[in-house]
Amino acid sequence: MSILSGKNILLGITGGIAAYKTTYLVRHFIKAGAHVKIIMTPASKDFVTPLTLSTLSKNPVLSSFTNEEDDSDIWNNHVDLGLWADVFVIAPATANTMSKMASGNSDNFLLATYLSAKCPVYFAPAMDLDMYKHPSTTASFSKLESFGNIIIPAGSGELASGLVGEGRMAEPEDIVRFIEDDVLSKLPLRNKKILITAGPTYEAIDPVRFIGNHSSGKMGFELASAAANLGAEVILISGPTKEVISNSLVKVIPVTSAEDMYVTAHEYFNSVDVVVCAAAVADYKPKHIATQKIKKKTDTFTIELEKTKDILASLGAIKQQQIIVGFALETNNEIENAKGKLKRKNLDFIVLNSLQDKGAGFGKATNKITIIDADQSLTSFELKSKKDVAQDILNHLLNKL
Repeated sequence: MSILSGKNILLGITGGIAAYKTTYLVRHFIKAGAHVKIIMTPASKDFVTPLTLSTLSKNPVLSSFTNEEDDSDIWNNHVDLGLWADVFVIAPATANTMSKMASGNSDNFLLATYLSAKCPVYFAPAMDLDMYKHPSTTASFSKLESFGNIIIPAGSGELASGLVGEGRMAEPEDIVRFIEDDVLSKLPLRNKKILITAGPTYEAIDPVRFIGNHSSGKMGFELASAAANLGAEVILISGPTKEVISNSLVKVIPVTSAEDMYVTAHEYFNSVDVVVCAAAVADYKPKHIATQKIKKKTDTFTIELEKTKDILASLGAIKQQQIIVGFALETNNEIENAKGKLKRKNLDFIVLNSLQDKGAGFGKATNKITIIDADQSLTSFELKSKKDVAQDILNHLLNKL
């Protein structure tokens, strides 16, 4: 899955022949999982129709402050659009539009929105060779980059004039790839590798029965998604769960038992920078597993249990440069128990949640946590969605890194 998945992309189209390529550009953004809205300058409609673009983007295409066919209609709010966008892409960016962007000239809806945008702005120049090389154009490039705008370099090739040279708008797939690479390069966990465990483990009693718990795996999956969105390469070792994730930066390794998770965690441990053990691993497993289904023959039945291997403690014992984060789900003496676990298992910090807190625990969409550091300091958070909790945990991790 692209890093642009779920992002709001505002596409500004100006009046150049390369505008015809924006139909393909919109399709590439949609394929990447982005939400796309489009602003056209009046001149751009000579090269591509709003109907085509609105059909592809599944959103109305805007080009003025009011509905040109109905003066009584509500005005189009350029400020709201600028705030909506996670990324603003102007493609093609003509010499005329870039000159106005550089000078602050706001004589159309696209330019007003540009001046209101709070997000990163990318622009893909497109014009003939001599226009591209003209000092006024290169001055616009420099001025726009000094504002923090990001140029997507034009390519070389045959131009509309028949000349061959620089000035051809980058191809749609290259524009998407450029933005993806640029976004990734600026993410705080770029080039970091994180191992996350999630979900329950199932410890077999016989071929059809097991000992397990109520963990849904949601917290671990939210952590994996949040870490990937910050640029990390994630190895997600998950016990049985209905949770799913689709992200090119997340490698999901399904396991069943505590032993499976232990072996897999140790397999990847030396190659990662951070370990977050969010899984609810069984503390005990049946000492003997029946090879056939156990029949109901007696009024009582005893299963002898033995301890499972402690994944978190085993990793803490051999850690070198890694940061290790644990979880503690407690029902009583929460702080004391979590601090004991933090020290015994040689963790950098531990995330405590209590079943005594309403809205926290297994199978819920929310959680309430307290983070305890190795120096015993506490940071408490209000009840939040598990998505927001994952972000809080990763923000704490970023401070450690």
